[in-house]
Amino acid sequence: MTDASATPFETALEVFNGQAFSALIGAQLRRFGDGVAVIEVPHRVELLQQHNFLHGGVIAYAIDNAITFAAGTVLGTSILTAGISIVYLRPAGASITATATVVGSTRRQAVVRCEVHSTDASGTSVLIATGQGTATVVDR
Repeated sequence: MTDASATPFETALEVFNGQAFSALIGAQLRRFGDGVAVIEVPHRVELLQQHNFLHGGVIAYAIDNAITFAAGTVLGTSILTAGISIVYLRPAGASITATATVVGSTRRQAVVRCEVHSTDASGTSVLIATGQGTATVVDR
């Protein structure tokens, strides 16, 4: 149960750390607040596809979760992803960082865009995928 004195980031981190899949792939919530969420996923051999790039499903996970957490900064915790779209620009050969930002919201939904960056062989940050999605409040 969430501590009433916890900060919004601490509450989000507790929810994030309670996700078994996030733990399985080693993802980390790095930022949560003011319409923004940042999730990092490490480069690990278990997450690669046959060409030794990070699997597209792992990138999709990062976009989906970052979008929903960013939406949670304006909608609260009782939300689910209503839909996402993804464009893969180039393969990720290293760890990734997904940064999601709320574009607009109502009382019951938020539209969020996300950029995913990795590093190239020279260590330069490159955009490897973009996404957009909507999260919606669920009545429990």
